Amino acid sequence: MSQDNQGLDFSTVIASTVHDLKNSLSALIQSHDQWMARLPEEWRSGTEQGVIEHEFRHLNGMLVQLLGLYKLGVNQLPVCPDYHELDDFIEAQLAAHQEVLQHNDILATWRVETDNPLGFFDRELVASVIANVITNATRYAGHTLLISIGEESEQLVISVNDDGPGYPARMLERQQDYVQGIDSQSGSTGLGLYFAARIAALHERNGVRGRIDIANGGVLGGGLFRLYLP
Repeated sequence: MSQDNQGLDFSTVIASTVHDLKNSLSALIQSHDQWMARLPEEWRSGTEQGVIEHEFRHLNGMLVQLLGLYKLGVNQLPVCPDYHELDDFIEAQLAAHQEVLQHNDILATWRVETDNPLGFFDRELVASVIANVITNATRYAGHTLLISIGEESEQLVISVNDDGPGYPARMLERQQDYVQGIDSQSGSTGLGLYFAARIAALHERNGVRGRIDIANGGVLGGGLFRLYLP
């Protein structure tokens, strides 16, 4: 037996460990929520609580991405597109982040800029992408966040715009190379954008694959993330 065939595959070990970590984090979040519910109202707010809520979301998002990337690597990530009501989809994403947004004093609004009330995509996969973008946006936004859905060149476009300082020039210049290595200043690994790009590309129609785009500007003048779905 060769050395390569001995023991477990390392990526499988990592995936199993990440799965256990995600379960542990879910139990921790549930216990924290139950503990918070027993506290007096005046103790349930504050900067510290905002940090805790944000980091819970951030950790969960990273674990979801790692599991997703592993499944992509072994061709075990199914894509199950269906028709979904767009306003319901956006409201669900904001509702999931309501406490984090509130603790960070961020006003989040949304709008649907298309006559078609339905979108055709894998709700769970797209939601995981948007959840990660919202979590990152709350870290850098000033006080405002806007999620909008429109159409461009017969593609559905989901945009997340904030009023923060925007994406660094380095990220904009190299956005086609989404895995850019760890940034010593921001700590960014680029895996979030890589994951989003892979999920977008899984959506295909008539030979056109989905994609992502990042820029600065938009209505709010800060970071602008766009997810294109054919």
